Amino acid sequence: MLTKKVNFKIDVGKKKAFEYETDTNLPKMHQLNLCIGKRGAGKTVSTINLVEKMKYDRLFIVSCTMNSNRDLMSRLDVDDHDVYEDTDDIGLLDDIRKKIDEEAEELEQYWEELKRYNELMKAISSNKFVDDELLLDFYNADLDMIEKPTHKWDGRKARLGIIFDDCLSSKIFVGKGIQKLNKLCVTHRHQGQLRRSGGALGVSLYFLVQAYTTNTGGVSKTIRNNATSVILFKTKNERELKQITEELSGEVSPELFLEVYNYATNEPHSFLFIDLHRKAEHPSMFRKNFDEFIITDDIQAVLDDKKSKELHDKLNQKLDKAI
Repeated sequence: MLTKKVNFKIDVGKKKAFEYETDTNLPKMHQLNLCIGKRGAGKTVSTINLVEKMKYDRLFIVSCTMNSNRDLMSRLDVDDHDVYEDTDDIGLLDDIRKKIDEEAEELEQYWEELKRYNELMKAISSNKFVDDELLLDFYNADLDMIEKPTHKWDGRKARLGIIFDDCLSSKIFVGKGIQKLNKLCVTHRHQGQLRRSGGALGVSLYFLVQAYTTNTGGVSKTIRNNATSVILFKTKNERELKQITEELSGEVSPELFLEVYNYATNEPHSFLFIDLHRKAEHPSMFRKNFDEFIITDDIQAVLDDKKSKELHDKLNQKLDKAI
């Protein structure tokens, strides 16, 4: 092919799409995770185990079945004010976004106060003129000392997450509710914008659902298209499995995807974890549960040999008929 290069290189910038560091074998942050499985498959257990290890500072729970899962959910140490049990109240999405914006504002206020505090301490240590108003801002009369400003997350960006559990067919999944939810899914990494310093806190989203799609009130195409990872349990719905295969196979053939799926879900409560934005050091986008990477090269080789043998057999059959 004849080509000619010109001087027009793409500058991707310094900011990373996944800004928060996570432990070695964990997926990147921020996540938009879909956990799909029938009732009793193990959706809540698997999601809580993943969320725990992602080390979020603050979580919001949206679930009409919170009380029935309270023992499990209590492991996440969620503030009662951050639990939303009325999933027909689409205003809860605005309330959560408001709290995320407040987190961003508090952080920027802290950074500004810390800057002023450092200026004060520098002036004092160098015996320079100290502005009385600046001094009074940090002087604690009760303790007779200058207090350094504090921040609940020690001056770093909070790791935030929202868990949506058993919300299918509720009002946040239809009409104006799904419009708000779709927008949140598209912009989740940009929530909690830092208006003075630039950037954003971002928020991870976790959806625990019994079905991949439904006629109404289900997981929208917008949510599915923005997924960064999927926890997939065994399903007996062949139509659903076909759609999942078509939409999630991505870098591999549907045949390979099904081989991987069957292996990962061959035990009770086991699942296939699909990391659609895996780290470069991870050997595969597929895992059985969270602790076993599935290396697909050997599987693909077996499938290729099988196809080659089938083609060879067909050719021999044609030759036999011709003779």
